[in-house]
Amino acid sequence: MRTQPSTELLDRVRKLLAKAEAEGVTQHEAEALTAKAAELMARYGIDRALLGALHPETDSPADRVFDLDNPWAAVKAHLLAGLASALRCQCILLGRREPGSRIHVFGYLSDLERADILFTSLLVQMARALAAQPVPAAGGGAKAWRRSWMLGYASAVVARVRAAEEAAVADATGARAPAGGPSTALVLADRAMTVRRQAERTYPRTRKTRVTYSGSGYQAGFREGQKADIGGAKLASRPAGALSR
Repeated sequence: MRTQPSTELLDRVRKLLAKAEAEGVTQHEAEALTAKAAELMARYGIDRALLGALHPETDSPADRVFDLDNPWAAVKAHLLAGLASALRCQCILLGRREPGSRIHVFGYLSDLERADILFTSLLVQMARALAAQPVPAAGGGAKAWRRSWMLGYASAVVARVRAAEEAAVADATGARAPAGGPSTALVLADRAMTVRRQAERTYPRTRKTRVTYSGSGYQAGFREGQKADIGGAKLASRPAGALSR
């Protein structure tokens, strides 16, 4: 196995997501590009995890604080937390004096990088998809509808990313472990425990919190976010993951 991680897959991911964000790309094309990007990103995550088990200097535990500004800071936090959780990170929602949201994300460097890349791209894609929606309300009702639509969209894309990760893990688990290295399942379990302990040491007391909504756009947003099929299987609705606080 290589002692330096290959960046080829991640470069391909960035190019696919850049195409998905480009002006003039249809929603169907953007979804297909994002689906392929998620598949490649999942494979990259497994490769980095297995390489890190043999050569710890190539991937280490880390953390990153994300400051998310309004508008829709709470929705952005929900999306980031869901994606980071799907990519085997731990998230803590922090208080913030100025308007907006702040999230402290713990994970291995490669997983933090994946979460950041995907989150940044999906913010652009979600905003573009929302702008194309006919909003069946006005004033405060329109704002509530848009918020619920974005939460539905976020839940759908997180479920698809999680499915891509699960498929990559299943494929890797079925294959032989690298010579001299532990199994994929053991590597991922060890990494999950390391990340969890890292978050618990920093924040020994936390509580669960959930994002709520009152608008009627959730199902429409979920359908919009679910159109592309990642990992080859249609998914039932699955929560995007609660934030710890």
